[in-house]
Amino acid sequence: MTKKQTIILTALSIGALILGLLVCGRIWFRLDLTRNKAYTISPASRTLFSEIPDQVRITYYLSDKLASKHPMPGEITDLLREYAANSRGKVRLTIRDPARANLTEQVEWLGVLPQQIQIVETDQASIATVYTGLVIEYLEKAEVLPVVFSLDTLEYDLSSRIRALIRGSERQLGVIVGDSSRQWNDDYGYVNQTFTQSGYRIRLINPGDEIPDTLPVLMILGGMEELDNWALYRIDRYIQSGGKVLFALEGVYVDSKASLEARPIGDLGLLDMVAFYGARVKRELALDRTALTLQYQTRTPGGAVQFRMVRYPLWIGILAENGNSGHPAAGARFGGMDLFWPSPLELQTPEGVEGEPLFSTTPEAWSMRDNFTTSPETPYLLEREASETRGQKIMAAALTGTFPGWFTGRDKPRREGSGEELPDMPAGARPSRIIVIGDTDMATSLINMTRAQRNLDFLLQAVDWLGNDDDIIGIRGRDSQMGRLDHISDPVKKVSAMRFAQILNVVVFPLLVIFLGIGVAWRRKVRAAGAEEKERSDGV
Repeated sequence: MTKKQTIILTALSIGALILGLLVCGRIWFRLDLTRNKAYTISPASRTLFSEIPDQVRITYYLSDKLASKHPMPGEITDLLREYAANSRGKVRLTIRDPARANLTEQVEWLGVLPQQIQIVETDQASIATVYTGLVIEYLEKAEVLPVVFSLDTLEYDLSSRIRALIRGSERQLGVIVGDSSRQWNDDYGYVNQTFTQSGYRIRLINPGDEIPDTLPVLMILGGMEELDNWALYRIDRYIQSGGKVLFALEGVYVDSKASLEARPIGDLGLLDMVAFYGARVKRELALDRTALTLQYQTRTPGGAVQFRMVRYPLWIGILAENGNSGHPAAGARFGGMDLFWPSPLELQTPEGVEGEPLFSTTPEAWSMRDNFTTSPETPYLLEREASETRGQKIMAAALTGTFPGWFTGRDKPRREGSGEELPDMPAGARPSRIIVIGDTDMATSLINMTRAQRNLDFLLQAVDWLGNDDDIIGIRGRDSQMGRLDHISDPVKKVSAMRFAQILNVVVFPLLVIFLGIGVAWRRKVRAAGAEEKERSDGV
């Protein structure tokens, strides 16, 4: 080979290497063997680039101190790089250490929150301030994820916020708390936090106030005994205008803050209106064998306070297998629900409306229709009507279509002493979506007693579906989840599973270890005997 050929070959090799490195920046490949593909972005995110007219900039503000001490920032970085690599240049990713770039003040002004961690080096411990937050920018608009330290909802947060930015629309959720005894920030604090962290702006609407036609989704929590015709007219008009609503209602009132006294709930028209739309909330309580654990306190005859824990059939654990896998709001990633004194539903849809269950009880469920008894001290009274009411109960349903107007053909309601007049109904009803859940308590702070994160996940999925973000729903909760201990509800199957596990762990595995040890010892003995015999033969 001549000197000239050597120089040309070297130059071509260097050029090929440089081009290869440039191409590697746009090609991202990773083999994901997890069950729910927790480390692979979904088709909705991979095709999101087709909706992006101009470039989206994602800046991951990550402290080097944190990245060197914990593996999670590396996993987050991998997902972000895969996200950018699949965007065909529409998403640009930058990773910066705020301290090294002298940007700590600017980063905190943007909304990225500093975190303190303990660092242990040799025999000394110190506290370090670190950052792990995202800023998403599109044109002159920006969204901020103040703290990112998990893959659980990261892709969902990215895709939902990017879509909102490029569409120029704000993710809003209107909320009507229908019961005056409850407050949004207190009784529904967990729900408020979940939607706020997911990028929703909560708009509280007082019962009877105007509901804007431009509001994407409305959530109505209770109000059977307090929402009058004036307030119901506002809701009906919103639905006739194409508004989407999630109703969380109940047919039996239970005093959950004091005596647990139960009675059929009074109704000023809300339950009748929802039944007119296609989902009737029965004035009864549902019970099931998949009972959750209730902890309560009682007093002994001597006056001492005693804490007890019992299985309470009026608190139902809805199993994931009893969700409607064919519906986006309760699809394959539906993790179940925790319901507290819920009421079953009955679907009777009018013409032009389609209804389908979202989740149900087990076939072993039953109802309490008369002589409502809720005390955990008398469990035998809870099953008085079990034999005649046993069967699977619908606990939540989705309705889709053009809904009939509840106030069609009626005079507009008026408020005594007020000259205000309600607006007319729209000229023609528009297609809409409604979700009805037969439980109001499932969204209150009671969920803290059973650690019911799955309730919050479902509510977020339901609101996403109501807002027509069907493809975004499947992104959330794609990580492999830990199963609940109440997954097996059938007593016979549960005993069988326990017996199998006991035999496997107490008998089979120890015997395998024993036999393996005997086999190893026997092989060693045979080898030793063979070696001795060979030595004797060699000596002879």
